[in-house]
Parts: sequence; C-alpha cells; structure tokens
Amino acid sequence: MNPETTTVADVVGATLARLGADHVFGVVGSGNFHVTNALVRHGARFVATRHEGGAATAADAYARLTGRPGVVTVHQGCGLTNAMTGIAEAAKSRTPMVVLAAEPAASALRSNFRVDQDALAEAVGASSERVHGAATAVTDTVRAWRRAVAERRTVVLNLPLDVQAAEAELTDPPPAPEVEPPRASDEAVRALADLLTTARRPVFIAGRGALHAKDELERLAARCGALLATSAVAKGLFAGHAANLDVSGGFATPLAAELISSADVVVAWGASLNMWTSRHGRLIGPDATVVQVDVDPTAIGAHRHVDLGIVGDARTSAAAVAAAIPGEKTAKLEGATRWRDVPYEDDGDAGHIDPRTLSIALDDMLPAERVIAVDSGNFMGYPSMFLSVPDHRGFCFTQAFQSIGLGLATALGAAVARPDRLPVAACGDGGFLMGIAELDTIRRLGIGMLIVVYNDEAYGAEVHHFGPGGHDLSTVVFPETDLAAVARGHGCAAVTVRSAIDLDPVRDWLAGPRDVPLVIDAKVAPGKPSWWLEEAFRGH
Repeated sequence: MNPETTTVADVVGATLARLGADHVFGVVGSGNFHVTNALVRHGARFVATRHEGGAATAADAYARLTGRPGVVTVHQGCGLTNAMTGIAEAAKSRTPMVVLAAEPAASALRSNFRVDQDALAEAVGASSERVHGAATAVTDTVRAWRRAVAERRTVVLNLPLDVQAAEAELTDPPPAPEVEPPRASDEAVRALADLLTTARRPVFIAGRGALHAKDELERLAARCGALLATSAVAKGLFAGHAANLDVSGGFATPLAAELISSADVVVAWGASLNMWTSRHGRLIGPDATVVQVDVDPTAIGAHRHVDLGIVGDARTSAAAVAAAIPGEKTAKLEGATRWRDVPYEDDGDAGHIDPRTLSIALDDMLPAERVIAVDSGNFMGYPSMFLSVPDHRGFCFTQAFQSIGLGLATALGAAVARPDRLPVAACGDGGFLMGIAELDTIRRLGIGMLIVVYNDEAYGAEVHHFGPGGHDLSTVVFPETDLAAVARGHGCAAVTVRSAIDLDPVRDWLAGPRDVPLVIDAKVAPGKPSWWLEEAFRGH
C-alpha cells in the first residue's frame, strides 16, 4: 500500500488524539503497530511496557490520577488475554479507559490469534465495541471514547486487521454534547437537609464518585457538624481537615471506627458501602439512619440496606443540601486519628523490622509531595494507613479485583500522571516478583521511584489465614530471596533493611538526583497478620 494512503488505523489513532488521548500504554505487535504509530504521530506519548497486563494497570492508574481516560494498545488475541487482569481491575473500578485491541480479520477463521474478544471483555465487566469499516471509523471510535467517559466504563475497541488496512478519510469528530450531571430532586434535598439538621453525630463517607465534590462536602459538613471519612480509594480527599477521620472500614483507626459506629446519620457520597468500607455492615450502628447518594441508581442499596437513596451527583447535591441548612455546627475531633499515633509494641527482632516502624520512618523521610501506589497482600494496610498523602491525587489503590502483582504497574501509571511528585510503590515480595517486568520499564524511563518491598518471604495472607488451623504452609512460603540483588540486576539502586538504621541510604537517595529507582528489600517481621486481615477473609 502507498505509504501516503490514509488507512482506518491512521484514522482511529488520529481521532483518539483529537478526542484527548495524550498518553497510551501498551506492547506493540504486528496487529497494533499502525494504530499506535498513528497516535504518536498525532501527539500522544507512547509508554512501552514489558507486559500488556502492566500496560492496562498503568493506564488505569493514569486515568485515576488525571481524570482523563486511559488508553491501552494491544496485539490481537494473546495481547488482549495478557491484559485481562488489568482490564478486569479497571472495569470493576469503573475507570474510563479505552483498550485498542487488534483482532483477526473476519475471514481468518484459522488464525492462531482468534479468540472471542467480545466475550473476553464482557466476562470481566468491560464493554466491547468495534470499528466496522472505513465509512464508520470516526464514529465508531468516538462512540467507544464517549461511552468510556459518559458511562465511566472500560471499553475494548476491537480493530479487525482487514478493516484497519482499508483506505479511509479522516474527518473531525462531532462535538460532544453538553451533559449536566443530575442533581438530587428538591424533595430528596429537603429530606436530607432535615435529617442533617437534627442529627447529633453525622458522618460522611466519600467514595470515588465524590472525588470532585471535596469543597461542597466540606462546606456541608461545616453546616451540620459532620465528621469526614472516605472509602480506601478516596483516601486523602479530606487531608488536613480538622474533622477528617481518614479511611472508613477495615483500615479505620480505633477512634475512627468508634466514631463511625456511634453516628446517628451516615451519608455515603459516591461510595458503595461495600464490605471493605463498612466492615461487612458491622461498622455502622444498627440504629443509624443510612443515606446513599449516587449518580447510578443501581448502586444504591447494592451492598446493604439504606434508609434513604438519592440519585444525584455528589457535588451538585451536596451544594443544594448545604444551601438548605442555615448556620454552622462545627464537629469536634479529639484523639489519635492517624495510625502512627496509635501505640503499639514493636515486633521487630535482629533480622526483621516491624512493618509499622518501617512505614512510620519512611513517612518522616519522604517529601510531602508524593503519590503512593499499593499492591495487594497481607502487608497492604501498613503503607496505606501509615504513609500520609497530600490529597486524593496522592494515593492510587488498584484493589477492586484484589489481584496481587499490580503494584509496580500502578506506580508506573501514577508516576506518568504526576511527574511533579515522588512516586512510591508499596509491594509484598510475591506481588513484586509477579509484576517485576515493569521494573525494567521504570528503569528504562528514568523514573526516580521509591519501591518498598514488604518482604515476609511468603504469601502472608494465606499464612495467617490457614496457619492457625494447623495446615501445611509449604505451598505459600519461600526461601529467602535477595531482592536487592535482583533490583541491581535491573539497573536500580537497592538496599536491604532489617532495622531502622538500615534506612540511612534511603535518606541519601532522597537527597540526591534520584535518577534511578531505589528498591528497599525490607525484611519485615512476619509474626502477626495486619489488622485488616480478618475483614479481608470474612465471607471468603
């Protein structure tokens, strides 16, 4: 084909760039080569990861921290299957993301790469769209993009190879319609205003659906005397506020749990009140009046009974309720609202550091402008709750699917999204090794990332869950691995930490140019489960 010919692949890439795709993560193969290059030619930055799973997770994190849709590009068949765990996490988190997936031509029935890509997407909760031909290339692409944005969905856009190669004309995408988010009805506003006016101990729990409503929720809290908490994914939203309880649920401090449990009115703003946020419903008192405000009517009451369900945008609804409540009523909050202020007995020994001691020491060392990305595992409560963040853009928690191994890729996406902040990846040893392919990506891109491995030489959650029952744990424990040496082999700086004194090289790295990643192989005391583990396994 003439190199000057415009193809469907060119049109798709150009259209996405015009719609706002400024970064694209992926692994390039023959099937997605042309569409990826078209994106780059039209101004998008391509971030080449080492595995498609890392690409999907990084794009997810990028979307969470920028508020713009993530974009992933993968080869047909195996490229898409490699990305499926990251796609599942994004879909479950309602992350706006477009996955450009090459697809065998309809006539290539015997292609090695042929799988049912529609079924793959839909099986994990993503939506499936397709570019059908040259005449519809622009509209098909626009439909996928706007569906991702308007419905907060992860959309797999399938690109058949024969369609990609067809000649096509590039036209401007039609202008996006103006859509006003729904505000709660006047009756609902009045009902909630009346509840909050008479409430003695109201608590707000803000979730991902309320990240844009910080100011309005704080203003409303000042009118009714509410304490402020968040779901885990919204951690940092109320950072610095005098009424901030931090995270509700399994990560809650004893004081936060006590105050949430004693609330007479609990209002969830864009939060699902799932088992993690409500401790399987036990965190909220049986006599509390529970209100849930969400733009999605199907989310209301999905995880527990609510007394008042309100369909509406968190920001506009909170502003309307505040306008209906006269005066001010400031909440008073006294006690240890941070985990680091809760006394504990250090479990460290000559060869291991207590993960709380490690996390508190790091919290004191790191610059305030940081972004923390947390993998899944027994360790995850320590970095999540002992490392402070400046705001909700400083915490990235890819845990809706609860897969280990996403931490490094999450931190990669966070670093690309927030180059102005120190990126910190917190991983267990199992998750670090499972996702280690992206350590090469992080080093290759020259990202000065701090990577903290809470190394208990085991799949710690399983050890603590099954160990008390006397089960054979040989399947979930491992010999000591020198992760610092592994990191140096990737071109990173590294340090092994068994006590707080061993952290001195971290201070030197923080003070230096930070031109290579630093991996901390922290040999943590494995004797006790983290406090949230009981919640994690309840009901499994």
